[in-house]
Amino acid sequence: MQSMLPRKPKSLSAEKQRQLFALCSCALLLLLLLVSLSKSSAQRKLEQHGSRKSEPQDEEEVLRVDTDLIPIDVTVTNAEGEPVRNLKQEDFKLYEDGVERPISFFNVERKGGELRPVAVVFALDISGSMTLEEIERLRLAVRTFTARFGDRASLFAVMTFGMQVKTVQGFTNEKQKLERAFDRIARDPNGLSTHAYDAVDDAIRMLVRKAPRTRERRLMKRAVVVISDGFPVGDTVAPATVIERANAADVSVYTVTLPSFSRVVASTGRAPLPTPLDVSGLTEKTGGINVYATDKDFEPLFRALAEEVVSSYVLAFYPPEEKRRDGRFHTLRIEGPRGLTVRQSRPGYKSSDK
Repeated sequence: MQSMLPRKPKSLSAEKQRQLFALCSCALLLLLLLVSLSKSSAQRKLEQHGSRKSEPQDEEEVLRVDTDLIPIDVTVTNAEGEPVRNLKQEDFKLYEDGVERPISFFNVERKGGELRPVAVVFALDISGSMTLEEIERLRLAVRTFTARFGDRASLFAVMTFGMQVKTVQGFTNEKQKLERAFDRIARDPNGLSTHAYDAVDDAIRMLVRKAPRTRERRLMKRAVVVISDGFPVGDTVAPATVIERANAADVSVYTVTLPSFSRVVASTGRAPLPTPLDVSGLTEKTGGINVYATDKDFEPLFRALAEEVVSSYVLAFYPPEEKRRDGRFHTLRIEGPRGLTVRQSRPGYKSSDK
């Protein structure tokens, strides 16, 4: 009779035992490797998180400009046209749509104090009206201009325009690179048209995309300096559109009319006639100014222009909640002490519709 007892399992051969042991060892090693990798990844994340907390953050991350805060650059001059820098916040009044609003932020450039950093795009007319001698004098004048900004917080770029708009030098704080940019300008061919408004439009776009809004915990001044004969030809963008975009980006536009135009009327002893660039309101409506150069005053003129760029007050306010997202244009008006001339960088702002 066959036994009902359970059969004793057959023992594995020595070869199969070795194979099973090797398989188990591999599985165990793989498991340990996965645990180790998981711990290493978690440790790296923890270390990265800790390093972000302990290391100083970038200035643009530390100081973010509140999108609801509306800044306005304001320049104040006396009867002689000299900048006035000793005013206080209580000397100004800010009106939005005719209603006075409290000033939430106030800053002023003080003579001898720490300069506000600037981001400036020089837009140079290289059409047939500009001579090689003028380009060389401009090199020296721009050197004088940038020397006014001694710290390395400021940035400068160079564009040229004629039939096309080209970026010759992107934003840099290295003066040698700006010098070399003028060497390349002298070799550019002359054009038959002068796309001045297109150049300003491109410069505004460059400022918005490439220049930080703040640098070293300070709000940057954005500006475009146009150097031309003042007669735009062939532009694809309208002056009104450029002005609107400049105001939206808080960019001031300054223009220098070259001797190639002003020498025509200089011999008569009369004041230069306004150019189409002047008449467009490009400088007036963005808080800049227009100046006329002569063959002898390039450097002094650019030195004074640099003073004009930095000699400004910054005022800012928070619009009422109901106006922050209505998608409408709201007028702004700044009043200063009686007897002084106040010039503001924008006539108003357009709120978001989102």
